[in-house]
Amino acid sequence: MKKVATRFAPSPTGPLHIGGVRTALFNWLYSKNQNGNFYLRIEDTDKERSKDEYKNQIIQSLKWIGIDHDGEEYIQSKKIDDHIKVANELLKNGFAYKCYCSNEEIDEQKKRAKQKKIPYVYDRKWRNKDEKEAPKDIHPVIRFKSKIEGTSILKDLVQGNVEIENKTIEDFVILRNDGTPTYNLSASVDDHQMNMTHIIRGDDHKINTFKQIQIYEAMKWELPSFAHIPLIHTIDGKKLSKRDKASTLDDYSKIGIMPDALRNYLLRLGWSFKDKEIFSLDESIKFFNIEGIGKSPSKLDMSRILSMNEHYIKNINEKDLFDQFINYCHLFKDEIKKDKKDKIQKSLTILKNKAKTLEDIFNNCQYIVEDEVKFNKEDLALIDDKAKKIISEFYVKFKEINELNRESLEPIVQELIKTNETNFKGVGQPLRIALTGSKFGPGIYDIIISLGKDVVEKRLTNKTIS
Repeated sequence: MKKVATRFAPSPTGPLHIGGVRTALFNWLYSKNQNGNFYLRIEDTDKERSKDEYKNQIIQSLKWIGIDHDGEEYIQSKKIDDHIKVANELLKNGFAYKCYCSNEEIDEQKKRAKQKKIPYVYDRKWRNKDEKEAPKDIHPVIRFKSKIEGTSILKDLVQGNVEIENKTIEDFVILRNDGTPTYNLSASVDDHQMNMTHIIRGDDHKINTFKQIQIYEAMKWELPSFAHIPLIHTIDGKKLSKRDKASTLDDYSKIGIMPDALRNYLLRLGWSFKDKEIFSLDESIKFFNIEGIGKSPSKLDMSRILSMNEHYIKNINEKDLFDQFINYCHLFKDEIKKDKKDKIQKSLTILKNKAKTLEDIFNNCQYIVEDEVKFNKEDLALIDDKAKKIISEFYVKFKEINELNRESLEPIVQELIKTNETNFKGVGQPLRIALTGSKFGPGIYDIIISLGKDVVEKRLTNKTIS
């Protein structure tokens, strides 16, 4: 039995789409589950739109989410001679033919099909014509001679048996009139040469699969198994496109979604194992199977992604969380000074409270990061004479304590509540505004302990609130 081999074959014509990431993930997990190999093929034959920056972004995105491919990247443009060789072999053996239709003729056929409101299918004009009749000024394309009788059945590992009438598959172009190969030819040749055993991809490729199977059969190559996974839709039920927000990995990493959380979410997007929701990387590999992939499209739910991310923030090792947070700041925010990093690390337990993203943690720790308090104007207006008196009295008693902890702070706050005939909010809110610039934030004891004695004393004597 052949060793399992799968591939992910993106085109470097734009940032990696979230649907592509899930396809790559399913291929990678299946290969790892089967002790096989997973390959990355860069389909860069569209010279005008393909860019190295996108190729590098694709590779880095896959690494970010934890997907490593085996061997070197397979670069499709380096294999074009092999594709052309196969096209000529198909031509020689009667499975393809030269088509001399002009662009104007093809456009006219398309126009008529549109008027009749039927799908355009090339009329096979040159399928059985003698080349002696060919016009001298037309460079021909080479078309594959598709089956026109009967039906074909695709034994899909996800969708089950899919049947199609052969006459609905046109005689598709395999070599353009400039001699360059088309997608269906190149993909077929590459998959054969790469010894692919399983092709797992989006179900928008089903018609391509029927075409590619015919190329395989004409060349007498061993067919791989095919699995077509349903597409990802928006929450409104529309097909997710690159124009949608949150459609690329960069959209998620910028707001502080962690790779493990997003990978876990994408794993569960259209795949299930019993009633399990949270999967470690090892569990993902151990339990993944094609049988668990659903047949219906999945809806991308940002609230569910945030909920999954919040779970990881609360449950992963705090050192790992801190390392990921610092890396996030390095990539997307200003660098944090070392002394501030130490304070953030010691206060991470409170800073991650109610945080759904790394960006939330960044926002929560601004009162530590910033040397000067930036006051919210509306909140600053709450510092009236009574609030100023409470801040002043707290400062006097605070200076006297030696050990900074909850036990040393609580008696001071309780005494201020009593002497000023107020409640906990009446004391805590003015102090929070004085120390952070906002009435919102962590608990007042947590804020004081995380800032440290010197910083608290400095901020309580700020002229803006005294």
